[in-house]
Amino acid sequence: MGKFVKITMCLAFAGILSANAFAAGSGVGLDSARNDPDDKASLQRGARNFMNYCSGCHSAKYVRYNRISSGLDLSEAQVMENLMFNAERSFETIQSSMPIADAMRWFGQAPPDMSLMARSKGTDYIYNFLRGFYLDPDSPTGVDNLYLAGTSMPHVLWELQGFQRAVFVEGESKAEGEVFQGFDHATTGTMSADEFDVFVRDTVNFLEYISEPIRSTRRALGVWVLAFLAFFLVLAWLLEKEIWKDIPK
Repeated sequence: MGKFVKITMCLAFAGILSANAFAAGSGVGLDSARNDPDDKASLQRGARNFMNYCSGCHSAKYVRYNRISSGLDLSEAQVMENLMFNAERSFETIQSSMPIADAMRWFGQAPPDMSLMARSKGTDYIYNFLRGFYLDPDSPTGVDNLYLAGTSMPHVLWELQGFQRAVFVEGESKAEGEVFQGFDHATTGTMSADEFDVFVRDTVNFLEYISEPIRSTRRALGVWVLAFLAFFLVLAWLLEKEIWKDIPK
């Protein structure tokens, strides 16, 4: 095996390890979101979820409503009636309904814009974060999050999921500290655990979509580009053989 190949494999392996360590910052593994940005029905539900539960605090200032309309096979009337709660024209971007000054006073910082969050944090992280709130009497919001300790974000989906307790046990060594064992439901929500997972998955799916709305188009175009290059590669090879066939080697 060549030296270059060995170095490349080592760097790739190190990158995978560091990415996993960063994503699971709490030391707890991440469940796969298993979302599909090509699933239009899921994206439509995710858009509904985001606008109803997230856009009150979070903006998506790089995304226009008419882009959602064209990308998710929704009419402009459907978008205006069901998704545009604080905008009047379809070419406007998604803005938070909460004034920044109020957010700073209530939470200590303004909630982040969600346009590129899926690309920044990864869909698995967001999926687990939204499912990872648990009761904590010492927190100002009454909850903490398994994947982002000390978060100032309240559990906005508590009506759907209910409240849960995190179960920790002492690790086998001092270095391990407390080890997370699982969640124990304190109250039930309006959704079952499976229904809530689907709800969160649809929301994460939408966040991945708005982080790169041209993803599906780019991939479809990429297939044609590769086919074009392959065709001309064969054509160039045949031309080379034709030109050099009468020249002795």
